[in-house]
Amino acid sequence: MNETLKNTGLFAIVGGLIIATGFMQSWNSAILIINMGLISAIMAIGVNLQWGFAGLFNVGVMGFVALGGLAVVLVAGDFTPETWSAGGFGIILALLLGAATVTAAVMISKKMAKGRARTIAMLAVLVVGFVVYRAVFDPNVAAVEAINPAAAGNIGGLGLPVLLAWPAGGLLAAGAAWLIGKTALGLRSDYLAIATLGIAEIIIAVLKNEDWLARGVKNVIGLPRPVPYEIDLQNDPAFVERAAGMGLDPVMASTLYVKLGYSVLFMVVLLVLLWMAQMALKSPWGRMMRAIRDNEVAAEAMGKDVTRRHLQIFVLGSAVCGIAGAMMTTLDGQLTPGTYNPLRFTFLVWVMVIVGGSGNNFGAVLGAMLIWFLWVQVEPLGIWVMELVTSGMAEDSALRDHLLDSAAHMRLLTMGVILLLVLRFSPRGLIPEK
Repeated sequence: MNETLKNTGLFAIVGGLIIATGFMQSWNSAILIINMGLISAIMAIGVNLQWGFAGLFNVGVMGFVALGGLAVVLVAGDFTPETWSAGGFGIILALLLGAATVTAAVMISKKMAKGRARTIAMLAVLVVGFVVYRAVFDPNVAAVEAINPAAAGNIGGLGLPVLLAWPAGGLLAAGAAWLIGKTALGLRSDYLAIATLGIAEIIIAVLKNEDWLARGVKNVIGLPRPVPYEIDLQNDPAFVERAAGMGLDPVMASTLYVKLGYSVLFMVVLLVLLWMAQMALKSPWGRMMRAIRDNEVAAEAMGKDVTRRHLQIFVLGSAVCGIAGAMMTTLDGQLTPGTYNPLRFTFLVWVMVIVGGSGNNFGAVLGAMLIWFLWVQVEPLGIWVMELVTSGMAEDSALRDHLLDSAAHMRLLTMGVILLLVLRFSPRGLIPEK
């Protein structure tokens, strides 16, 4: 009972901080913190599945989040028949040829006996396959990127409802995780971390450089949304009348309405995933995963297929991160590959899991909401503190200028201090694993 009260109190404190933001700053800021906090909580649950349940050190969260964002473009983006007729089908054919080449090389490696003949056969298949792949791929890419490059220049999407892109983001991330896991999960934890970080960077590099896919660094804007546009609400006489009845300006009312709509959708997804994660944790499968995490040798001696179970949890956690990535791109209304960086999408999520409590799903949610609140609020608070500290200094003081410029780095300093304090005084997190 005391533990329940403590945990409830921790969530109440975080909720109180967000409510205070609404009163002291603006409700727009408070709801935006809630929305990004909910998305971050879903990412944290995905990482907690991998690390808290199975002890997998995945430092490639950023890549799976980016794949979720890509799914929004491919599923909900505008359908452009001209790009498909110009080269879209050719690109798909080239990708299938590339996959067939790799598959053929793997089959040769498995079926033929070791020796010079196998090596020559594999090299021949790979070289010929690569040449054929590039011969089909390059001209079709050039044809697609030549169509209205200022506004499009990519294959577009299927034009489906954007909510369908959220599970699609999970499936795309899960597929990539399966391919990665088949090759990387045999590595030791530190090498696995290096491999997943490198693979995440490869995914981001592909998104930035393959313009035919999602316009690269030119970004995809104007993606569909599951809630109304603010301007449509402002032009709706009934909405304007309701806003006036509540004493709100139509512009402010429309902004709050849209953001609250996102909040409801994100909360539903979070609750569903949290319930599923809790059921998995309490099931025999969850107990088996924690047994593998605690002692792989003993689990293998009991007949458990450790590699297969690691692959399962790696795919599941990555799928959850992919869903969160799709939700974030939907909230932004655009895909901007240049903004994906390990600091925001890997380090910060790991801090959320560690601070909240590794192995505890509710701890991951609490850590996400708290750390995201601090990530948003620390910089403006740092500027205010620095202005207060330097208020008595001369305007041309070099020390004053240095301190004011240093306020921009308060976020990183604060995250580091919080992480050190938690690891020192509460290494199991705010809500420890039971």
